[in-house]
Order: sequence, then C-alpha cells, then structure tokens
Amino acid sequence: MIQNPILPGFNPDPCICRKGGDYYIAVSSFEWFPGLPVYHSRDLKHWELYTHILTDDEKVDLKKLPCSKGVWAPCLTYDEKEELFYVVYGVMNSMNARYFDVDNYLITAKDIKGPWSEPVYLHSAGFDAAILNDDDGKKYIVSLEWETREGYEKPGAICLVEYDDEKKEVAGYPKRIWSGGTDRGCIEAPHLYKKNGLYYIMCAEGGTGYNHCVTMGRAENVWGPYERDPMNPIVTSAPEESNERHNPDHLKPVYYNPASVLQKSGHGSYVETPAGEVYLAHLCSRPFVPELCCTLGRETAIQKMKWTKDGWLRMADGSSLAKTEVPEPDLPDAPVPQLPERDDFDSPVLGPQYYAPRQMPSRFADLTSRPGYVRLRGGESRCSLNKVSLLARKLTSLHAQITTKMEFTPDVYQQSAGLILFYDNMDYVYLRKYYSETLGKSALSITLLDNGTKTEFVNLRTPVKDVPLYLRLTIDGRNSTFSWSYDGRIFMQIGRNFATAHFSDEYSKFGEFTGTMAGITCADRVLHKKHADFDFFEYKEVN
Repeated sequence: MIQNPILPGFNPDPCICRKGGDYYIAVSSFEWFPGLPVYHSRDLKHWELYTHILTDDEKVDLKKLPCSKGVWAPCLTYDEKEELFYVVYGVMNSMNARYFDVDNYLITAKDIKGPWSEPVYLHSAGFDAAILNDDDGKKYIVSLEWETREGYEKPGAICLVEYDDEKKEVAGYPKRIWSGGTDRGCIEAPHLYKKNGLYYIMCAEGGTGYNHCVTMGRAENVWGPYERDPMNPIVTSAPEESNERHNPDHLKPVYYNPASVLQKSGHGSYVETPAGEVYLAHLCSRPFVPELCCTLGRETAIQKMKWTKDGWLRMADGSSLAKTEVPEPDLPDAPVPQLPERDDFDSPVLGPQYYAPRQMPSRFADLTSRPGYVRLRGGESRCSLNKVSLLARKLTSLHAQITTKMEFTPDVYQQSAGLILFYDNMDYVYLRKYYSETLGKSALSITLLDNGTKTEFVNLRTPVKDVPLYLRLTIDGRNSTFSWSYDGRIFMQIGRNFATAHFSDEYSKFGEFTGTMAGITCADRVLHKKHADFDFFEYKEVN
C-alpha cells in the first residue's frame, strides 16, 4: 500500500506527469530558493527529492516580496511528440487589496534537470496557470482570472487563451470558459487534459482550506461549453454538499471533517501508467486538533483512480474521501535514496534539502573555506524581506530532534547565530548566540517573533564560552523546546516550551500557504561579513 502523504511537510499544489517509466511531481516554493522542487518515482510509492527547476535568483527575483508570495502552483507536463518538458509557473508579487498581482511564465527543457529555457512571459490575468499541448499542435494557457470588481463572484472564473509557440506570446486576451463543477466557490488550480477526443478540465474548488476539493468538467471543444461531472467533487476531505459561492474566504474551518485524517484535500492533477492505471496527486494537511493549525503546511498525497464506462474519473473505491492508504500500481517496487538524517557538510556542494528565503543559499553559505563545515556569512535580520542568511530544511514531522554544532564569536550585539524554527519573517523562535553588553561577553538567549511582536527573553541570558556549542531543538507535538551543550552529551534546556501550532497558516497574520522550516542562521547587521561555522546539521524524526 501507498502511505499518504507521499510528500510530507511543505509540499503544496502538486502537479504530476510521466516520461516513460519515470514519474515527476513539481510543487510550489513561494519565497524559498531553490524554487519549484521536483520529486521523482518509478513506482508512485517511493519518492525522492530529485531536482529544482528555478535556481537563478536574479532571473526570478523574489527579494523584498512579502512572505507567502513568490513562486506559485507549477504546471509540469511532458510532451512526447516534442520530447520536451513544459513548466508554467506564476510569480505572485502582491496580494494588497486582494488584487493578486501575478506574472505567469513558461519554460521548457529536454531533461527534467535542465538546462531550462529563458522564461517566456505569458500574462498576468490570474494565477495557477497551466498549459495544454493539444494533439493538433496547438497550445493553450488556462488559469484563474482573478476578479476584483464589486458585485461579481469572487475569486473569479477559469479563463483560456491560445499560446503562439512561434511568437512566444499568448494570442489575444484570455476568455472565461468555466465557473466550476460545484457551488463551493473559490475555484482555482485548473488543468486541461484531452482523452478520447474530449477535453477535461480539472479544478480545485472550495478554497485551499477545509472545504477544498477536486472537481471535473468536460467538453467537445476546448473553449467549451463544459458540462459538470454529476458526481463532483471527485476527491475531497469534506464530502458533504455546500454552497459557498458568496464566501471568498479560503480557509472555512467549519468544514473540518473529524472522520478524515487528511484535511484540505484538493488542487489535483492526474497521471496514467503505461498499463492504464490512474493516480491523482493532490494537496492535503494534517492539523492539530482542536486548534486546526497545520504546522507542516500543505502536503502532497496520492489517490488511486479509475475511468468509468461513461468517461468520468472516479476514486477507485467509489468514494470521494481522500485516503491515507492507497493500493499501489502494478509496477516493480523501486525504492529510492532518502535524505540523510545527518549532514556533516563534507561535500563541496549543499544537499538538495536546503532552502533560503528569497535568495539561493550559495549567496551566503560556503562549503569550501573550511572543509567539513558550512560557513554562513551574516546577513540581515530574520525579519528582513531582502537578504537573510538562513539555511533551512522542511519540517516533515511533528516529532523531531534537530541538532547542530556551531562555532561563532560575536564582536558586537548586532551579530548573532544559532538554531531557528521558522514559519516566516514575522513568526519564528530562535536560539541565538550573541554579544551581551550587559555581561561583557558572549551569551545564549531566545528571541520570539509572534505575528510580528518581538520578545527578547533577557531573563534567559546565559553566558557561554567562545568554544564550539551544540544547539538542539526538540519538537514533541504541541511543544517545542531548545537546549544546548558543550560536549554533545549533556544538554541543558533553555527557555520555556513554545507552541508548535503557532507556526502555521492558520495562526500567522502575515503569511499563509507555506509550512514550517528548521535551520541554522547567522546575522551581521553592521557589516554583513561576520561568519558562523556549523560542523553538522542533524534532523531526526522521532516515532
């Protein structure tokens, strides 16, 4: 059996495709670099973090973008005739006044690992853009056209425009073609498919919250009209009918379903094996209850599907409720390498598991100056939207122990380094070593950012020697605690328990849609050159 979620932690908006016997899923990355992670499998059961599509932080400039903006909802497809991968992605620049200012781009590559072509600008008519490579050679871009006018249903309707591959531009203005397969409202995430001469539109409806779902429609012409699947939604966590077209709120916690482990199931795309077995990848979440806070963010799950005799896509078990256990396909078992628990930084390049906000980690992380260590050059404060020296991994379990060994000697109070639990620039908790003018020496303390309110726990100020220190973060469900050690054996707790649930979409007032990260960080708010050396970074999930 396949166990869901197949991609735990911050892995939302999955788009799945196949090239031969290889399956790929691309997910959203928002303000984090490298952008658009791609996972690979040969059996749809075992998945590995394989590559990243966006690695040039000048070509895709995310600096100064607010948290949860940036790179949204990739569409990854493979055209067998052209032997070419296509990726359509959007860069969300602003959501001020609910205008949702986004720019959509298209890139291509012969190999999933690149090199990728120069981005082609498509349009800014809405987000979640996707491409259909029709069998007659024509290409179409489908997206949500975001509605801003008073008196019109929010967030809008699905629109379509033809793409001119020779001119590298869309042909005219997008035209509205579809307003949804249910009355849940908040339609988004369209994908177009063609099967047996019919065009199928797959969308998310209900908002990317607790009323989320996957719906479908079909038409004889790509421009429509599209008929609803009479059994919509086809995948969801909340099967009960609802009419929420009047309600533009995406979260809708009233639709939490206590009978389902997976919540928020929606935003799907499907793939067929060479033998005709069908699987649908979709996002989901696993909240704390009763808080309904999803610290791990939106994750990726997969469901076994089937085509009916009358040409509709259904879950294989005949229901619409997303499952945690799914029958695996008739494919050879293909285990893949997993990310190591401990990284001793012995390689001259960083592993694929590391991310940084708004810039590539290589901008500040150096693995060659001191072999066996990663040296982080101090950047701006963790609250900055510009250049922050933060090297982080995705939190994939609510029971984990994260440990590092750090060497750092601050000269002034504006310099600090340490271990951090980070949701966004306004929500984090940070065990830091810094220079205390009160003590006249180096010290450890904790800084908390709680929805933008900063608390420096000065009563925790602990003098420490300028020798290597072990720092540890223990996440035990709802409680997260820090500790430290000189020898790596005897750890002393510092500070109180912090509420893990506060690091979530639901709690944050400044960000949404992402997930919690844990990492190492260094700041030099004077000269941007003081560095901290880290001997290893260990991330262990605790059963």
